[in-house]
Amino acid sequence: MPKPAIILVQPQMGENIGAAARAMCNFGLEDLKLVNPRDGWPSESATANSAGALDIMPPVEVFEKTADALKNYHTVYATTARPRDMRKKVMSANHAAQDIADKQSQGLKTAILFGGERAGLTNDDIALAHNIISIPVNPDFSSINLGQSVLLVAYELFQTTNDTTPENLPVGDSAPVSHKELNEMIERLETELEDRKFFRNPDMRPSLIRNIRNSLTRANLTEQETRTFQGIISALIGNKIK
Repeated sequence: MPKPAIILVQPQMGENIGAAARAMCNFGLEDLKLVNPRDGWPSESATANSAGALDIMPPVEVFEKTADALKNYHTVYATTARPRDMRKKVMSANHAAQDIADKQSQGLKTAILFGGERAGLTNDDIALAHNIISIPVNPDFSSINLGQSVLLVAYELFQTTNDTTPENLPVGDSAPVSHKELNEMIERLETELEDRKFFRNPDMRPSLIRNIRNSLTRANLTEQETRTFQGIISALIGNKIK
């Protein structure tokens, strides 16, 4: 699916262009375009601050006018923190990322505009966009660096297509333990605790067993971790570890 282009309109500092390119590569974006950069292009400071990102990205295209940079895109999003006297849909970065993903699934090309460091996007630039992306920040200090803005939006875009959430992270070489193996380990633990008079109050025994079972089940143990627990139980009761 086509990924959105990042278009920096009248960026002033090469360092910030490099930081934006680095943020893009961090999250799988590679189509960077510039509109009338103040210090021209190419930029040694941008290359140095990109940490190698600009070396592996396709050549950066440079345009004199924002409209020229947008001519091949179907849907355009403008990032701005200030309300404008325009009737446009305003989205958070998260909602915009979802909307962009929907557009991508339809084969549509999308682009995101970012304004220069000093004044942001002009009204004329924003008029070219279909939607506005607004990043909520502290109202007493709303200034966001250009590279940071690109990073925030690129992160949200990446999250819409990335399934390595904390719950889905790979578990290494060991697969999750089956319910049967986990239950056998827990029942063995309960038996050994019973034999060693751990449950001194008979009335508390059911709740203690329930707490032990809940804790070990909630841990989402792997096969290797379960075998380790079995070995710990064997060592504590004096059996040889097989």
